Amino acid sequence: MSRASTVFVATCDLAGLTRGRAVPGSEHDPVLRKGVGWVPADLALTAFGDIAEDNPFGSVGDLRLLPDPTTRVEIPATAEIPGVHIYLADQVQLDGTPWDCDPRSFARQALADLREQAGLEVIASFEHEFMLEGLPRTAPFSFERFRSAEPFGSQLIDLLDRAGLEPETWLPEYGEDQFEITVSPTNALIAADRAVLLKELVRETARRNGRRATFAPLVDPDGSGNGVHVHLSFKDIRTGLPVLLDPAAPGRLSSVGARFARGLLAHAGALTAITAPSPVSFLRLTPHRWSAGGAFLAERNREALVRICPTSTIGGADPAHQLNLEYRAADAAANPWLTLGALVRAGLDGLTQDGEQPEVWPEDATEEQLAAVPALPSDLATALDTLEKDDVASGWFAPDLLRTHLAVKRTELALVDGLDDAELCRKVADVY
Repeated sequence: MSRASTVFVATCDLAGLTRGRAVPGSEHDPVLRKGVGWVPADLALTAFGDIAEDNPFGSVGDLRLLPDPTTRVEIPATAEIPGVHIYLADQVQLDGTPWDCDPRSFARQALADLREQAGLEVIASFEHEFMLEGLPRTAPFSFERFRSAEPFGSQLIDLLDRAGLEPETWLPEYGEDQFEITVSPTNALIAADRAVLLKELVRETARRNGRRATFAPLVDPDGSGNGVHVHLSFKDIRTGLPVLLDPAAPGRLSSVGARFARGLLAHAGALTAITAPSPVSFLRLTPHRWSAGGAFLAERNREALVRICPTSTIGGADPAHQLNLEYRAADAAANPWLTLGALVRAGLDGLTQDGEQPEVWPEDATEEQLAAVPALPSDLATALDTLEKDDVASGWFAPDLLRTHLAVKRTELALVDGLDDAELCRKVADVY
């Protein structure tokens, strides 16, 4: 392994930002054993750099960021820029035991409970959209836009590939200066780790090309938004076989998949407080934006909160290994570990509670037919109130973690109070 000049030990906070501490490359092996110091109040940092005052930690307490060796990514040096090793870390107590407010541990425990209680393993992928600033004006989905981003695009794919993130597709998107990058499905915790790392590798590649990338949910009130679509499928832990496909069921979605989706729909409002937690997120989550226009389950409908994705038989492909659920009300302001853990918790609630399976809206459902589906919260403040009042959803989190999340998000809202939508979008775009 090469010896980069620094090792950066990283976590992802409640604003979806990667934070951490660096040590000299000569300390690589010791830092893997011992970690680096961390402070509980760091969890209370807002997207704008302030510490939310209503947090349970104050100025006391100490933690360690303990690197997970399997998460190592090397950003190679150039002639001008030194290389760096990045490790994702768990936030642990000084004796190495888990801290109950650590988002990565939250996701890990949710996945473990799903395995124990439902016998299911989650396969996941996070699909990111972002804007790359400073390009000439080009047409959506065009080869011209694809080439206008070079050498950024080729460098990004190469970096992702060498980092083991398994890039799948790289494409020009619909919005102005917008692109999308997808990576292959994998073990769910690894998928969430990749979601943290991918954003930093995109930003690093943009910087090296004299550009800036933003993953902000919305950069212009009248423009296209950037989402993070979370794809989920499941395997039976006893057989290793996929469990979502039932050709005889509505939408070909098995009872397992329908009941999991039922939990997502039942806690839709609370979930959005975790998965779409920026002051601008809910400007994007409205009908006719191809984001999530309501809390419903549908076949191949990009306005649905939960979409049953298509499958193909071309080349002998097996639909059973392709069928997945896509949760569409997430964005890059969210912590990927909290997003994953909350979705799994909601789905597990749907799997374990009695009740009717949700309606599967067909692909040809009309706008008039869908007019009566439940709406998502209209703004972040409403979503936070919904989370706080949802006894089941609020119970998924350690009390201090829930309190801190609510405090961080309400502080962010207070910090942008009075801005019009355009000013708000610009302020948030500068962060992400």
